[in-house]
Amino acid sequence: MAGTAGTPGTPRVLRAMNDRAALDLLLEHGPLSRTRIGKLTGLSKPTASQLLSRLEAAGLVLATGTTEGRPGPSAQLYEVNPAAGHAAGLDVTPQRILAAVADITGRTVGRFELPTPGRRTGTPVVQQVTDALDGAVKAAGLARDDVHRLVIGTPGAFDPTTGRLRYASHLPGWHSPTLLEELAAALPMPFEYENDVNLVALAEQRLGAARGHADFVLLWNQEGLGAALVLGGRLHRGWTGGAGEVGFLPVPGTPLVRQVTKANSGGYQELAGSQAVPRLARELGIKDVPQGPYAEAAAELVARAAQAGDDAHRHLLQTYATRLATGLASLVSVLDPELVVLSGASLTSGGEPLRALVQTELEELAASRPRLVVGDVREHPVLRGALESALATTRDEVFDTSR
Repeated sequence: MAGTAGTPGTPRVLRAMNDRAALDLLLEHGPLSRTRIGKLTGLSKPTASQLLSRLEAAGLVLATGTTEGRPGPSAQLYEVNPAAGHAAGLDVTPQRILAAVADITGRTVGRFELPTPGRRTGTPVVQQVTDALDGAVKAAGLARDDVHRLVIGTPGAFDPTTGRLRYASHLPGWHSPTLLEELAAALPMPFEYENDVNLVALAEQRLGAARGHADFVLLWNQEGLGAALVLGGRLHRGWTGGAGEVGFLPVPGTPLVRQVTKANSGGYQELAGSQAVPRLARELGIKDVPQGPYAEAAAELVARAAQAGDDAHRHLLQTYATRLATGLASLVSVLDPELVVLSGASLTSGGEPLRALVQTELEELAASRPRLVVGDVREHPVLRGALESALATTRDEVFDTSR
Protein backbone atom coordinates (compact mmCIF):
# COMPACT_ATOMS: atom_id res chain seq x y z
CA MET A 1 0.00 0.00 0.00
CA ALA A 2 1.34 3.45 -0.85
CA GLY A 3 2.59 5.44 2.09
CA THR A 4 1.03 8.70 3.20
CA ALA A 5 2.37 12.05 1.99
CA GLY A 6 5.55 12.93 3.82
CA THR A 7 6.59 9.32 4.45
CA PRO A 8 10.25 8.71 3.57
CA GLY A 9 10.51 7.28 0.06
CA THR A 10 7.24 8.71 -1.23
CA PRO A 11 7.30 10.77 -4.44
CA ARG A 12 6.76 14.03 -2.55
CA VAL A 13 9.73 13.46 -0.26
CA LEU A 14 11.96 12.28 -3.11
CA ARG A 15 11.03 15.35 -5.14
CA ALA A 16 11.81 17.58 -2.16
CA MET A 17 15.19 15.88 -1.70
CA ASN A 18 16.03 16.38 -5.38
CA ASP A 19 14.87 20.00 -5.21
CA ARG A 20 17.11 20.69 -2.23
CA ALA A 21 20.08 18.97 -3.86
CA ALA A 22 19.66 21.14 -6.97
CA LEU A 23 19.32 24.34 -4.92
CA ASP A 24 22.44 23.51 -2.93
CA LEU A 25 24.36 22.91 -6.16
CA LEU A 26 23.21 26.25 -7.54
CA LEU A 27 24.35 27.96 -4.34
CA GLU A 28 27.74 26.27 -4.54
CA HIS A 29 28.45 26.56 -8.26
CA GLY A 30 26.40 29.54 -9.41
CA PRO A 31 24.29 29.48 -12.59
CA LEU A 32 23.96 26.01 -14.12
CA SER A 33 22.22 24.56 -17.15
CA ARG A 34 19.54 21.88 -17.02
CA THR A 35 22.03 19.36 -18.43
CA ARG A 36 24.67 20.21 -15.85
CA ILE A 37 22.19 19.95 -12.98
CA GLY A 38 21.11 16.58 -14.31
CA LYS A 39 24.68 15.31 -14.39
CA LEU A 40 25.50 16.61 -10.91
CA THR A 41 22.34 15.16 -9.36
CA GLY A 42 22.14 11.99 -11.45
CA LEU A 43 18.67 12.92 -12.70
CA SER A 44 17.48 12.37 -16.25
CA LYS A 45 16.96 15.38 -18.52
CA PRO A 46 13.16 15.20 -18.31
CA THR A 47 13.27 14.94 -14.51
CA ALA A 48 15.74 17.83 -14.29
CA SER A 49 13.49 19.90 -16.53
CA GLN A 50 10.47 19.17 -14.33
CA LEU A 51 12.49 20.02 -11.24
CA LEU A 52 13.57 23.40 -12.63
CA SER A 53 10.06 24.22 -13.78
CA ARG A 54 8.76 23.40 -10.31
CA LEU A 55 11.40 25.54 -8.58
CA GLU A 56 10.87 28.41 -11.01
CA ALA A 57 7.11 28.34 -10.40
CA ALA A 58 7.78 28.38 -6.64
CA GLY A 59 9.96 31.48 -7.02
CA LEU A 60 13.10 29.68 -5.86
CA VAL A 61 15.10 29.83 -9.10
CA LEU A 62 15.38 32.27 -11.98
CA ALA A 63 16.30 31.75 -15.60
CA THR A 64 19.37 33.90 -16.20
CA GLY A 65 21.35 34.12 -19.41
CA THR A 66 22.62 31.28 -21.58
CA THR A 67 25.85 29.35 -22.04
CA GLU A 68 28.19 30.90 -24.58
CA GLY A 69 31.52 30.04 -26.15
CA ARG A 70 30.90 26.29 -26.16
CA PRO A 71 30.28 23.89 -29.04
CA GLY A 72 26.63 23.29 -29.91
CA PRO A 73 23.55 25.37 -29.19
CA SER A 74 23.48 27.65 -26.17
CA ALA A 75 21.63 26.39 -23.09
CA GLN A 76 19.45 28.25 -20.59
CA LEU A 77 21.13 28.87 -17.24
CA TYR A 78 19.37 28.90 -13.88
CA GLU A 79 20.32 30.44 -10.53
CA VAL A 80 18.83 30.65 -7.05
CA ASN A 81 16.44 33.60 -6.76
CA PRO A 82 18.25 35.94 -4.34
CA ALA A 83 14.94 37.44 -3.20
CA ALA A 84 13.54 34.06 -2.09
CA GLY A 85 14.55 34.82 1.49
CA HIS A 86 16.62 37.10 3.70
CA ALA A 87 18.41 36.66 7.02
CA ALA A 88 20.09 39.08 9.41
CA GLY A 89 23.00 39.02 11.82
CA LEU A 90 24.21 41.28 14.63
CA ASP A 91 27.73 41.58 16.04
CA VAL A 92 27.55 43.17 19.49
CA THR A 93 30.51 44.74 21.31
CA PRO A 94 30.61 47.34 24.12
CA GLN A 95 31.45 50.01 21.52
CA ARG A 96 28.93 49.27 18.76
CA ILE A 97 26.36 46.97 17.21
CA LEU A 98 27.11 46.00 13.61
CA ALA A 99 24.08 44.69 11.72
CA ALA A 100 23.76 43.19 8.25
CA VAL A 101 21.14 41.57 6.04
CA ALA A 102 21.98 38.91 3.45
CA ASP A 103 19.86 37.43 0.68
CA ILE A 104 19.37 33.68 0.40
CA THR A 105 22.56 33.31 -1.68
CA GLY A 106 24.66 34.77 1.14
CA ARG A 107 25.32 38.14 -0.49
CA THR A 108 25.22 41.03 1.99
CA VAL A 109 22.62 43.52 0.76
CA GLY A 110 22.49 45.95 3.69
CA ARG A 111 24.75 46.93 6.59
CA PHE A 112 24.46 49.41 9.44
CA GLU A 113 26.64 50.31 12.42
CA LEU A 114 25.13 51.71 15.62
CA PRO A 115 27.71 53.24 17.99
CA THR A 116 27.09 52.32 21.65
CA PRO A 117 29.81 54.21 23.54
CA GLY A 118 29.78 54.06 27.30
CA ARG A 119 26.56 52.87 28.85
CA ARG A 120 24.24 54.87 26.57
CA THR A 121 22.08 55.84 29.53
CA GLY A 122 18.44 55.95 28.57
CA THR A 123 18.75 53.67 25.53
CA PRO A 124 17.56 50.16 26.44
CA VAL A 125 19.30 47.21 24.84
CA VAL A 126 16.12 46.14 23.05
CA GLN A 127 15.92 49.53 21.35
CA GLN A 128 19.61 49.34 20.41
CA VAL A 129 19.02 45.96 18.79
CA THR A 130 15.93 47.06 16.87
CA ASP A 131 17.59 50.33 15.80
CA ALA A 132 20.61 48.47 14.45
CA LEU A 133 18.46 45.88 12.69
CA ASP A 134 16.19 48.56 11.20
CA GLY A 135 19.26 50.41 9.89
CA ALA A 136 20.49 47.33 8.03
CA VAL A 137 17.01 46.47 6.75
CA LYS A 138 16.56 50.02 5.43
CA ALA A 139 19.99 49.91 3.79
CA ALA A 140 18.89 46.72 2.03
CA GLY A 141 15.71 48.36 0.77
CA LEU A 142 13.57 45.89 2.71
CA ALA A 143 11.08 45.84 5.57
CA ARG A 144 11.44 44.03 8.90
CA ASP A 145 8.92 41.41 7.81
CA ASP A 146 11.16 40.47 4.86
CA VAL A 147 13.76 39.03 7.26
CA HIS A 148 13.14 35.35 8.05
CA ARG A 149 15.58 34.95 10.93
CA LEU A 150 18.08 36.89 13.04
CA VAL A 151 21.19 35.66 14.85
CA ILE A 152 22.78 37.88 17.52
CA GLY A 153 26.45 37.39 18.41
CA THR A 154 27.73 38.64 21.75
CA PRO A 155 30.75 38.10 23.98
CA GLY A 156 30.04 35.52 26.67
CA ALA A 157 27.01 33.27 26.39
CA PHE A 158 23.40 33.16 27.53
CA ASP A 159 23.03 30.45 30.17
CA PRO A 160 20.34 28.06 28.84
CA THR A 161 19.12 27.34 32.38
CA THR A 162 18.68 30.98 33.49
CA GLY A 163 18.54 32.98 30.25
CA ARG A 164 21.11 35.42 31.61
CA LEU A 165 24.29 36.49 29.85
CA ARG A 166 27.41 35.11 31.52
CA TYR A 167 31.15 35.61 31.04
CA ALA A 168 30.68 39.14 29.64
CA SER A 169 30.50 41.64 32.50
CA HIS A 170 32.01 44.25 30.16
CA LEU A 171 28.84 44.36 28.03
CA PRO A 172 26.61 46.85 29.86
CA GLY A 173 22.86 46.47 29.77
CA TRP A 174 22.80 42.89 28.48
CA HIS A 175 22.45 41.08 31.81
CA SER A 176 18.74 41.46 32.54
CA PRO A 177 17.08 38.08 33.28
CA THR A 178 14.13 39.13 31.07
CA LEU A 179 16.19 40.40 28.11
CA LEU A 180 15.51 37.43 25.85
CA GLU A 181 11.75 37.66 26.46
CA GLU A 182 11.85 41.40 25.75
CA LEU A 183 13.72 40.82 22.50
CA ALA A 184 11.28 38.11 21.45
CA ALA A 185 8.38 40.51 22.03
CA ALA A 186 10.03 43.32 20.06
CA LEU A 187 11.28 41.36 17.05
CA PRO A 188 8.88 40.15 14.34
CA MET A 189 11.11 37.26 13.27
CA PRO A 190 12.57 34.26 15.14
CA PHE A 191 16.00 35.00 16.59
CA GLU A 192 18.85 33.08 18.10
CA TYR A 193 21.86 34.17 20.13
CA GLU A 194 25.37 32.80 19.98
CA ASN A 195 28.79 33.45 21.45
CA ASP A 196 30.84 35.67 19.16
CA VAL A 197 33.87 33.36 18.94
CA ASN A 198 31.59 30.40 18.16
CA LEU A 199 30.28 32.40 15.23
CA VAL A 200 33.81 33.03 13.97
CA ALA A 201 34.38 29.25 14.06
CA LEU A 202 31.15 28.74 12.11
CA ALA A 203 32.32 31.24 9.48
CA GLU A 204 35.67 29.44 9.16
CA GLN A 205 33.91 26.05 8.96
CA ARG A 206 31.53 27.21 6.22
CA LEU A 207 33.76 29.57 4.25
CA GLY A 208 37.35 29.51 5.47
CA ALA A 209 40.29 27.60 6.83
CA ALA A 210 38.25 24.89 8.62
CA ARG A 211 36.18 23.75 5.63
CA GLY A 212 36.05 19.96 5.57
CA HIS A 213 37.19 19.61 9.20
CA ALA A 214 34.91 18.06 11.82
CA ASP A 215 37.21 18.48 14.84
CA PHE A 216 38.99 21.77 15.36
CA VAL A 217 39.71 24.50 17.87
CA LEU A 218 39.57 28.16 16.94
CA LEU A 219 41.66 30.47 19.10
CA TRP A 220 40.50 34.09 18.97
CA ASN A 221 42.53 37.05 20.22
CA GLN A 222 41.27 40.56 19.71
CA GLU A 223 39.45 42.58 22.39
CA GLY A 224 39.35 39.35 24.40
CA LEU A 225 40.99 35.94 24.31
CA GLY A 226 38.66 33.00 23.73
CA ALA A 227 38.22 29.75 21.90
CA ALA A 228 35.54 27.84 20.03
CA LEU A 229 35.40 24.05 20.09
CA VAL A 230 33.97 22.08 17.17
CA LEU A 231 33.69 18.36 17.91
CA GLY A 232 32.21 15.89 15.45
CA GLY A 233 31.23 18.79 13.20
CA ARG A 234 29.19 20.53 15.91
CA LEU A 235 29.89 23.44 18.21
CA HIS A 236 30.45 22.33 21.79
CA ARG A 237 28.90 25.00 24.02
CA GLY A 238 29.08 23.38 27.45
CA TRP A 239 26.52 23.10 30.23
CA THR A 240 26.24 26.87 30.84
CA GLY A 241 27.35 28.00 27.39
CA GLY A 242 30.85 28.71 28.69
CA ALA A 243 32.90 26.14 26.77
CA GLY A 244 35.86 27.93 25.21
CA GLU A 245 36.11 30.76 27.75
CA VAL A 246 39.84 30.06 27.90
CA GLY A 247 40.76 33.60 28.93
CA PHE A 248 39.94 32.44 32.48
CA LEU A 249 42.31 29.45 32.19
CA PRO A 250 45.04 29.32 34.90
CA VAL A 251 48.42 29.01 33.17
CA PRO A 252 52.08 29.13 34.17
CA GLY A 253 53.73 32.52 33.79
CA THR A 254 51.20 34.68 35.62
CA PRO A 255 49.92 34.77 39.20
CA LEU A 256 46.61 33.02 39.81
CA VAL A 257 43.67 35.30 39.11
CA ARG A 258 40.94 34.65 41.65
CA GLN A 259 37.26 35.62 41.36
CA VAL A 260 37.74 35.63 37.61
CA THR A 261 34.13 36.50 36.77
CA LYS A 262 34.40 39.71 38.79
CA ALA A 263 37.76 40.53 37.22
CA ASN A 264 36.47 39.43 33.79
CA SER A 265 39.95 38.04 33.23
CA GLY A 266 42.16 35.10 34.09
CA GLY A 267 45.68 33.76 33.74
CA TYR A 268 45.69 33.08 30.00
CA GLN A 269 44.11 36.47 29.24
CA GLU A 270 46.78 38.19 31.34
CA LEU A 271 49.57 36.14 29.77
CA ALA A 272 48.66 36.26 26.08
CA GLY A 273 45.65 38.55 25.61
CA SER A 274 45.94 41.60 23.40
CA GLN A 275 46.54 43.89 26.38
CA ALA A 276 49.72 41.93 27.22
CA VAL A 277 51.41 42.70 23.89
CA PRO A 278 52.02 46.48 24.30
CA ARG A 279 53.20 45.86 27.86
CA LEU A 280 55.64 43.19 26.67
CA ALA A 281 56.89 45.48 23.90
CA ARG A 282 57.70 48.22 26.39
CA GLU A 283 59.50 45.72 28.64
CA LEU A 284 61.66 44.71 25.66
CA GLY A 285 62.61 48.30 24.95
CA ILE A 286 60.67 48.64 21.72
CA LYS A 287 60.14 52.27 20.79
CA ASP A 288 57.01 53.85 19.36
CA VAL A 289 54.54 51.46 21.04
CA PRO A 290 51.16 52.45 19.55
CA GLN A 291 48.71 54.30 21.77
CA GLY A 292 44.96 53.89 21.75
CA PRO A 293 42.84 50.72 22.03
CA TYR A 294 45.04 47.81 23.09
CA ALA A 295 43.59 45.40 20.50
CA GLU A 296 44.60 47.72 17.67
CA ALA A 297 47.98 48.39 19.28
CA ALA A 298 48.60 44.66 19.69
CA ALA A 299 47.74 43.92 16.06
CA GLU A 300 50.09 46.66 14.84
CA LEU A 301 52.93 45.47 17.08
CA VAL A 302 52.52 41.82 16.07
CA ALA A 303 52.44 42.76 12.37
CA ARG A 304 55.56 44.86 12.83
CA ALA A 305 57.33 42.09 14.74
CA ALA A 306 56.50 39.54 12.01
CA GLN A 307 58.31 41.72 9.46
CA ALA A 308 61.10 43.43 11.43
CA GLY A 309 64.59 41.95 11.65
CA ASP A 310 65.88 43.50 14.88
CA ASP A 311 66.41 41.49 18.05
CA ALA A 312 63.76 43.25 20.12
CA HIS A 313 60.96 42.54 17.64
CA ARG A 314 62.12 38.95 17.11
CA HIS A 315 62.08 38.49 20.87
CA LEU A 316 58.58 39.98 21.06
CA LEU A 317 57.22 37.56 18.45
CA GLN A 318 58.94 34.55 20.01
CA THR A 319 57.76 35.38 23.53
CA TYR A 320 54.23 36.01 22.32
CA ALA A 321 54.23 32.68 20.47
CA THR A 322 55.41 30.86 23.60
CA ARG A 323 52.67 32.48 25.66
CA LEU A 324 50.00 31.55 23.11
CA ALA A 325 51.26 27.96 22.95
CA THR A 326 51.20 27.70 26.76
CA GLY A 327 47.42 27.97 26.88
CA LEU A 328 46.88 26.07 23.65
CA ALA A 329 48.80 23.12 25.10
CA SER A 330 46.06 22.59 27.70
CA LEU A 331 43.32 22.66 25.06
CA VAL A 332 45.20 20.34 22.73
CA SER A 333 46.02 17.88 25.52
CA VAL A 334 42.36 17.56 26.51
CA LEU A 335 40.67 17.72 23.09
CA ASP A 336 43.27 16.32 20.65
CA PRO A 337 41.82 18.31 17.71
CA GLU A 338 42.68 17.77 14.08
CA LEU A 339 43.21 21.48 13.44
CA VAL A 340 43.77 24.76 15.30
CA VAL A 341 42.66 27.96 13.58
CA LEU A 342 44.27 31.22 14.71
CA SER A 343 41.87 34.13 14.35
CA GLY A 344 41.36 37.69 15.55
CA ALA A 345 43.58 40.63 14.60
CA SER A 346 46.16 39.99 17.32
CA LEU A 347 46.85 36.58 15.72
CA THR A 348 46.16 37.03 12.02
CA SER A 349 48.36 40.13 11.85
CA GLY A 350 51.36 37.88 12.62
CA GLY A 351 50.68 35.77 9.54
CA GLU A 352 52.92 32.83 8.73
CA PRO A 353 55.87 33.89 10.95
CA LEU A 354 53.72 33.84 14.10
CA ARG A 355 51.85 30.68 13.06
CA ALA A 356 55.12 28.80 12.51
CA LEU A 357 56.51 29.86 15.88
CA VAL A 358 53.33 28.84 17.74
CA GLN A 359 53.32 25.50 15.88
CA THR A 360 56.92 24.81 16.93
CA GLU A 361 56.28 25.79 20.54
CA LEU A 362 53.09 23.74 20.75
CA GLU A 363 54.91 20.64 19.51
CA GLU A 364 57.28 21.06 22.45
CA LEU A 365 54.50 21.50 25.00
CA ALA A 366 51.79 19.02 23.92
CA ALA A 367 51.89 15.34 23.03
CA SER A 368 49.40 15.59 20.15
CA ARG A 369 50.36 17.74 17.21
CA PRO A 370 47.43 19.36 15.41
CA ARG A 371 48.08 21.47 12.35
CA LEU A 372 47.88 25.21 12.93
CA VAL A 373 46.45 27.53 10.27
CA VAL A 374 45.66 31.23 10.11
CA GLY A 375 41.97 32.03 9.67
CA ASP A 376 40.73 33.09 6.23
CA VAL A 377 37.63 35.07 7.22
CA ARG A 378 39.05 38.49 8.08
CA GLU A 379 36.28 41.02 7.36
CA HIS A 380 33.84 41.15 10.28
CA PRO A 381 34.07 37.39 11.00
CA VAL A 382 31.56 37.48 13.89
CA LEU A 383 28.97 39.14 11.66
CA ARG A 384 29.73 36.72 8.82
CA GLY A 385 29.23 33.78 11.17
CA ALA A 386 25.93 35.24 12.41
CA LEU A 387 24.71 35.59 8.84
CA GLU A 388 25.81 32.05 7.95
CA SER A 389 24.00 30.67 11.00
CA ALA A 390 20.81 32.60 10.19
CA LEU A 391 21.00 31.63 6.51
CA ALA A 392 21.36 27.91 7.27
CA THR A 393 18.01 27.82 9.06
CA THR A 394 16.39 30.20 6.58
CA ARG A 395 17.39 27.97 3.66
CA ASP A 396 16.03 24.90 5.42
CA GLU A 397 12.67 26.65 5.75
CA VAL A 398 12.51 28.39 2.37
CA PHE A 399 13.89 25.48 0.33
CA ASP A 400 11.53 22.88 1.84
CA THR A 401 9.24 22.04 -1.10
CA SER A 402 7.66 19.05 0.62
CA ARG A 403 5.15 21.20 2.48
